[in-house]
Amino acid sequence: MSSEMMTSSEYIKHHLQNLTFGKLPAGYERVDHEGHTEVLTQDTWTLAHTAAEAKDMGFMAVNVDSMGWSLFLALFLFFFFRKAAKAATTGVPSGLLNFVEWVIEFIDSSVRGSFTGKNDMVAPMALTIFGWIFLMNFMDLIPIDYLPFIAHNAGLPFFKVVPSTDPNVTFGMSIAVFLLILYYSTKVKGPGGFFAELAFHPFPKWMFPVNLALEGVGLLAKPVSLALRLFGNMYAGEVIFILIALMPFWIQWVLSLPWAIFHILIITLQAFIFMTLTVVYMDMAHQESH
Repeated sequence: MSSEMMTSSEYIKHHLQNLTFGKLPAGYERVDHEGHTEVLTQDTWTLAHTAAEAKDMGFMAVNVDSMGWSLFLALFLFFFFRKAAKAATTGVPSGLLNFVEWVIEFIDSSVRGSFTGKNDMVAPMALTIFGWIFLMNFMDLIPIDYLPFIAHNAGLPFFKVVPSTDPNVTFGMSIAVFLLILYYSTKVKGPGGFFAELAFHPFPKWMFPVNLALEGVGLLAKPVSLALRLFGNMYAGEVIFILIALMPFWIQWVLSLPWAIFHILIITLQAFIFMTLTVVYMDMAHQESH
């Protein structure tokens, strides 16, 4: 699955395609890699062999690679902090404990600076969001062909290893944050107070249809901006790595290292921005007079 085995266009499309599992209907015509046509005699749950098949699987299809890596990295984050917590002692902390304490203090100071309400869930949520997104973004620093090559030899048609370049993942996280915003806005302000915030600001009360339209758009824009910002930046970084991989070998070495070093800043910054905006939105949901 090297770039030398396919055209540049095929190589780019291949690396940007997710491994998708879904249902193809009876009567669907499939074409295998050798050009043979197969007509399905019944509804079949299977892996998509082409981008067209993935599209035809519809809404209920699952991007197996994104889902798998997301869950794996979430478990890794959990066990990493669990190991650090179990290793905590009253003596001189180890390097692992020093690192974990530094991360926790960094997140705690960020939350204290952005969240003025009282909710013991916000700081752990911020830590989880930052750590999880950072790990998903960090997968972008693995050589572009390494894991897809292993997957190809295992018989998988596609294998995308950066979950945050999948809009399904970024929208899934942003929608979860949006539901929390709605929940705490209703809980803290009451249904009437939350509606009044949307309908009677910023213009006079008699202009409530305009206010409701403006505030409604602003409210819905929060999860959309969260998801698209993370997806767009990580997707662009992935595309640049793919384009570098298409260049001659000596140019790859010249360009890939500086871009990878710069990308370390990007993956950290995107995780921090998502976390910070989440905390700010939660703070706005907890402000009764907002």
